[in-house]
Amino acid sequence: MTASPVFVGIDVSKARLDIAVRPAGTSSSVPHDEAGMATVVEQLRHMQPTVVVLEATGGLEVVLSGALAAAGVRVVVVNPRQVRDVAKATGRLAKTDALDAQVLAQFADAVRPAVRPLPEASTQELAALLARRRQLVEMLTAEKNRLGRAPRRIDRDIRTHIAWLERQVAQLETDLTRAIHASPMWRETDEWRQSMPGGGPVLATTLLASLPERGTLNRRQIAALVGVAPFNRESGRWRGKRIVWGGRTAVRAVLYRRAVYGGVGGRAS
Repeated sequence: MTASPVFVGIDVSKARLDIAVRPAGTSSSVPHDEAGMATVVEQLRHMQPTVVVLEATGGLEVVLSGALAAAGVRVVVVNPRQVRDVAKATGRLAKTDALDAQVLAQFADAVRPAVRPLPEASTQELAALLARRRQLVEMLTAEKNRLGRAPRRIDRDIRTHIAWLERQVAQLETDLTRAIHASPMWRETDEWRQSMPGGGPVLATTLLASLPERGTLNRRQIAALVGVAPFNRESGRWRGKRIVWGGRTAVRAVLYRRAVYGGVGGRAS
């Protein structure tokens, strides 16, 4: 028997990691530190969910997403705007870290973003960068614990070493960010954008941000959602003219400009 699909959303903040699992509906939270990340990675490595979704949050997600990918967990980092559109569409207007994790899990279940396995070389590079970062963080913690207990001369030396270690950790995190941005876990959105025939960056970005349901509805449903499907206007024997109305105004406006000014093959938008 094929195991039922499992979808996980993780909201990453400076202080903690909030995890939500669908369809089980379970939630949990751990501190956002080395021990907390190790716990999450180990749990999800054993669970092997269909997909784990994190949203890009200014770099806070980099270490965890890299650790998950290096452990063989199917993880995707998505644009926050896409996630918020799903939240609005389903009436989830409140915003807390725990609720954000649930929305991310819901996004994973509804949209099912494509997950591509990392090449072996990329996995090894991520693992090496993460291992070196852990070593530096451990040294940094040890040096900070020595502050205040050492003689003044040694105290100055410790502070110099701490500053060096902090620079090394920052450089490693920059290298991690570059590696993850170049990996398949990050490239899902860009590849979809580039694959659109005659689309153009404005149209592609609008569809990504304002139409997260793409790929989950048929052509009639998506046309009605955008507001380009003509609706009947009838009452008794009266038959009015079919018109389009409602829907996603931003998407419809860009599609209209594309049709009128851009043509199919142009790059106006």
